[in-house]
Amino acid sequence: MKKQSQVIGGAGDTTQGATATVRDNLYLAVNGEWLKTAKIPADKPRTGGFSDLDLAIEEQMMHDLDQFAHGEQPIPNDLMAQAVKLYQIAGDFDQRNQQGFSPAQAGYEEIKNLTSWADYLAKLPSWIKQPNRPLPFGFGVDADMKNTQINVVYATAPSLILPDTTYYTQDNAAGQHLLTVYQKAAQQLLIKAGETPQAAAQIVSQALAFDHSLVAHVKSALENADYVKSYNPQSMEEFTKQGGEVNFENIIQAATQTQVDQVIVTEPKFFQDFTTVVNAQVFPQLRSWTLVRYLFSVSSYLSQELREIAGQYSLALNGNQTLTAPAKQAYHITNTIFDEVLGQYYGKKYFGQQAKADVEQMVRRMIAIYEQRIQKNTWLSPDTKAQAIVKLKKMVLKIGYPEQLRPLYQKLVVNEQLDLLSNINQIMQVVLDDAFARLQRPVDRTEWAMPGHLVNACYDPSRNDITFPAGILQAPFYSLEQTASQNYGGIGAVIAHEISHGFDNNGAQFDELGNLHNWWTTEDYATFKKLTQAMIDEFEGLDFGPGKVNGELVVSENVADAGGLSCALEAAKQDTDCDLVLFFENWARVWRTKSTPEFAQMLLQTDVHAPSPMRANVQAQNMDDFYTTFHISEEDGMWLAPEKRVNIW
Repeated sequence: MKKQSQVIGGAGDTTQGATATVRDNLYLAVNGEWLKTAKIPADKPRTGGFSDLDLAIEEQMMHDLDQFAHGEQPIPNDLMAQAVKLYQIAGDFDQRNQQGFSPAQAGYEEIKNLTSWADYLAKLPSWIKQPNRPLPFGFGVDADMKNTQINVVYATAPSLILPDTTYYTQDNAAGQHLLTVYQKAAQQLLIKAGETPQAAAQIVSQALAFDHSLVAHVKSALENADYVKSYNPQSMEEFTKQGGEVNFENIIQAATQTQVDQVIVTEPKFFQDFTTVVNAQVFPQLRSWTLVRYLFSVSSYLSQELREIAGQYSLALNGNQTLTAPAKQAYHITNTIFDEVLGQYYGKKYFGQQAKADVEQMVRRMIAIYEQRIQKNTWLSPDTKAQAIVKLKKMVLKIGYPEQLRPLYQKLVVNEQLDLLSNINQIMQVVLDDAFARLQRPVDRTEWAMPGHLVNACYDPSRNDITFPAGILQAPFYSLEQTASQNYGGIGAVIAHEISHGFDNNGAQFDELGNLHNWWTTEDYATFKKLTQAMIDEFEGLDFGPGKVNGELVVSENVADAGGLSCALEAAKQDTDCDLVLFFENWARVWRTKSTPEFAQMLLQTDVHAPSPMRANVQAQNMDDFYTTFHISEEDGMWLAPEKRVNIW
């Protein structure tokens, strides 16, 4: 065989189906035949491990909601009864189609009838807590990153129409195409709202002009990936000065109903430039931007025709062939509002106590192994090791689903006499009121970051907790029917991945209580920075599908992947029936994916995760055991010289 050059990611194109050996491409060896025949559902941007499980849960939950709605099964509790009511209203497209735009007309007219900058300023204190009122700034309440026992106010910049600032460059053909699609859809929506074609064209032109004016002042996805830099405390006096005629203090007080002395500014540059972007001179553009953003935000709750008009943009963005079917959209709306209710139901019904106990012992075993690895670590000092172990032992485990739901759900009432949009507005009013009221409550560390039926997992640095919903705790990630080696290559690596987030380039800056606090020695942190730079360099510029990987954007997830795989590998090796062939094969299997080109491009520019095939291959290439397990030599496509392999944890 011809000798291969050093190939990071293995030999071959992982976006296409192909026959390969593990020695040349682990991902293709496991998933290549599947890629040849896999079909992306018409209403989805991708298919594969995570996506297939999500689709199965979606179908199961729709089936159960239908049975509840038709009286074929008893509704388990009062909260589910409210969810079923919303599901029925959202699915009544006869009524939605008959009503057309009328449920949204009053909101549209309220915005359109603003005739001056003074009118606009007068509305802001009420709009901050009103659903579907787009604003050129945002306020929210969350835990103080430096004192996570208390909640504080955060100030955020508005979102852009396109997914990221990088889409706005003249040479970005995808961005230019998306703006054209957006412009067409916006004009059609405006005409449905009663505007003439000429007026609609002018409104859209002004809206896009305001959107463009934001681009130079807001953070890119890459800048947002370093979330420690979002912590910028300012006194209320200092912050309010930046608003000019927009009185931030009055708006915040109206929202929180309390005196606020400090604001955490996530994007200081935007607020420093605020009066340049938002002022009396741009009022016409700002009003048009508000009108257009309003239309897109409410259209999904209106008729099928309006859904399809607004949906042109999301189809172009993600590369989907069709919108979700009406019945499926009704489920998605219900799931958005009552996600914890549905998640708890799913967890109780479909996730057994035996599985929960088994996963919990796996998590605890992973934490114990992680502690051993830290103790044996050769580049950390004793002081930093001791603090890392304290943090490790303080990690809170959330497995399956929450036993207790947030009290908020008791306040969510669906009115069967109202149309869908009116119900959504009433419910979101309650949600917004509750969100701002959190300022007067201590941080609730029992809250879950994810509902029980979500196919995902996460680490929250501000709570130092790890969440593994029931949705992901099934094959190929985990099954009582799989071997221990397969489970370690699947959910074991996911568990250790989330533990590793406590020690990635972001998580490492938070202590055992979730406070932003430097617990490292200067020398240790300098070494850590060098190692994370090596991880950046390993992925930087790798070709994938429609573009190249940005190593800096994906570094935190790659650090977690590397730590997760190495820790899971060690756990598997301690098992008496260890089979590393099955371990690595299942590691590659969970990352199988097939995406539309449009969706793949968006992820390359905005997602903090590396492309799934590279997560499978590159991290395996970093493991010495991978080479001995499959007898990989310098002649093979998966060979990476030992000095180029990156290992941190």
